[in-house]
Amino acid sequence: MKELSLPNREPKPRRRGLTSVIDWGPDTFGWGGSASGIRAALECAADYIDFAKIYAPNLLLIPEQTMRGAIGCYRDFGVSVYAGGIIFEYAHRKGQIDDLISLLQRLGLDALEISENCVFMRRDERLRVIEKFQRAGFQVIYEYGAKDPQQAMELDELNALVADLSSLGIDYFTLEQSELDLLAASRPEAMQELMACSWFERVLIEADPYQFPRQHAEMLSLFGTEVNLANVTLGQALRLEGLRRGMGRAVGYSAFNE
Repeated sequence: MKELSLPNREPKPRRRGLTSVIDWGPDTFGWGGSASGIRAALECAADYIDFAKIYAPNLLLIPEQTMRGAIGCYRDFGVSVYAGGIIFEYAHRKGQIDDLISLLQRLGLDALEISENCVFMRRDERLRVIEKFQRAGFQVIYEYGAKDPQQAMELDELNALVADLSSLGIDYFTLEQSELDLLAASRPEAMQELMACSWFERVLIEADPYQFPRQHAEMLSLFGTEVNLANVTLGQALRLEGLRRGMGRAVGYSAFNE
């Protein structure tokens, strides 16, 4: 007798179809922030979560002992953890990069996102900062784009940046959903061009948690069920996996068509 199952997905560790959750701490999107809440979520959904990003202010707001326990809990369940990019930008603006490195090391973090939403770095400074964190033992994820872009991104510019930073050993890049929205509105054909880029499978698209599940289903329809999605909340991760496998009203219960 054949076992009843949903459409298959590649198990962890995987390179495609990645889900990166954002841990906002205890709120209506999921009880994160401490090991007890995280453990309850991961007992259900750890197999479907590849990364967890710690919401930047929480690194300074939550007691260090509690945060160390939270980070350790993610690791115990096979989830890679990194610090959100805004904490880097805040430390950069205040001239306290070394203090940030010390904080991340005390917390047991070995990865962070570097972004340029509130700060701007020229190429030489960007490379110097990334190499500084790498020498300190950190894996770097680079976030491209602004929270509120004023003009559509240029794929040629993004291509050049990815090539530049890939030479430093950066594996993953976060892409702001707002950048995609603006690009699609100004040049719809660019979505296919983006998908054709050799590095697209290394991009984590930051969806808007407040538009779940509609926007996430749109991303799955546009880019395929194995698209990498970030900014997913702990409380959304299990439902997102169901959508990837064709279960849910937002995807028209497409599993029934297979």
